[in-house]
Amino acid sequence: QKNLLASGGGTADRMIRFWNTTTGQCLNSVDTHSQVCSLQWSKHDKELVSSHGFSHNQLILWKYPSMVKMAELTGHTARVLHMAQSPDGTTIASAGADETLRFWKILSGGDHKKELAGNNDNLMKMKAIR
Repeated sequence: QKNLLASGGGTADRMIRFWNTTTGQCLNSVDTHSQVCSLQWSKHDKELVSSHGFSHNQLILWKYPSMVKMAELTGHTARVLHMAQSPDGTTIASAGADETLRFWKILSGGDHKKELAGNNDNLMKMKAIR
């Protein structure tokens, strides 16, 4: 979507806010109940992944614009500092302050959408490297 910016707040704020970059108007906000460390838009669908620190060291998959939680992903034991998306748009790599790198196969990835929708086991595969 053109002219849309998502921003995340820190430990005290805990909000994800959506901004119109042309007008500067805040379009929506959602309280995540946790420090927002990183945000990653899906390459293929209207989905957003947020990574968190205090007090829940997790990732959350959101459906945009409703901001319905589609999944809460736990595994990190400290703040989830960074995220990157795979070239095919299906996997998020997360790096935590717990010195682990985790791979989450959680996004639909365009052409893979039907395959993933039919098999919930594939929806949330996670691998960890330490």
